[in-house]
Amino acid sequence: VSDAENWFCECPKLYSGKLCQFATCEENPCGNGATCFPKSRRDAVCVCPYGRSGILCSDAINISQPSFSGTDAFGYTSFLAYSTIQNITFYYEFSLKFRLANHHSALQDNLIFFTGQKGQGLNGDDFLELGLRNGRVVYSYNLGSGTATIISKPLDLTLNIHVIHLGRYLQKGWLKVNDQKNKTVTSPGRLVGLNVFSQFYLGGYHEYAPELLPKGSRFKNGFQGCIFDVQVRTSMNQEFKSPGNPEGHPNSGRSVGQCKDSPCSLIKCRNGGKCIESGSTVYCDCLTGWKGAFCTETVSVCEPEHVPPHLCKQGGTCVPLPNGYTCHCPLGTTGTYCEQG
Repeated sequence: VSDAENWFCECPKLYSGKLCQFATCEENPCGNGATCFPKSRRDAVCVCPYGRSGILCSDAINISQPSFSGTDAFGYTSFLAYSTIQNITFYYEFSLKFRLANHHSALQDNLIFFTGQKGQGLNGDDFLELGLRNGRVVYSYNLGSGTATIISKPLDLTLNIHVIHLGRYLQKGWLKVNDQKNKTVTSPGRLVGLNVFSQFYLGGYHEYAPELLPKGSRFKNGFQGCIFDVQVRTSMNQEFKSPGNPEGHPNSGRSVGQCKDSPCSLIKCRNGGKCIESGSTVYCDCLTGWKGAFCTETVSVCEPEHVPPHLCKQGGTCVPLPNGYTCHCPLGTTGTYCEQG
């Protein structure tokens, strides 16, 4: 580029100087495997890896509840990457909790988690992902023959902590958000197995270029806020576990902080429920007669959680009545509780 007598080179990113001969990150000042990014011609910023913070990423931090900051000024998202979740092909259940940062942008178009066939799944590849769009939770998966998507009702923003459960068995998926009704979907086409080989990304993406994500998904930004208590199981009779190998440990991450307040100061258990926290786990312990993430759902007289339990015997079906219940008896039994042959 010339400007009468003065000519200079317009330098690509990372280089400066009249002949683009200086690289700000050449003598990388950042420690501990941080990503160096030139903030200006002479100034570098260190984008810290998981477990580190500080100007040069020299401080070790202990993270029990990761907080994510979305996409930074340099286009990097903060994320955690866990090893590939095994045996997810035919059945999985996930549960997690999150708190939103107070930004309007935290609800627009943000990734919560993602795993895909090629790690950056191109069109038609299998993937599983969860995110936020326009104030709603969006859960999508593709088993290779088309995408299934469930969209929740708008989140109740008076809640500080949101609780999500989701799952899939073969083609059928379900999503439950806070105390909203459970929603279900069936994926199109014929395929019934989810084949994903990438790591399990939480809060953002390693090389986050949304155009590399499968079609029909593409959350443009990383998550803004805290995600904790992520649990998964891949069969009905298995215990829930944290992702990672060893359990709960990510392989890598970037720009992840520790969430500030004690989780119980943010959760409002209703109807006499008590907030319990142990480490980074937090939940409402409900009084008899109540259930749900925040103890806002009543336990019907016929449900197994009801105290005292119903008395229908020998396969009798409990049917609630305005006051009490009745037993519908199977063939060959009779009596109030189907107790007689």
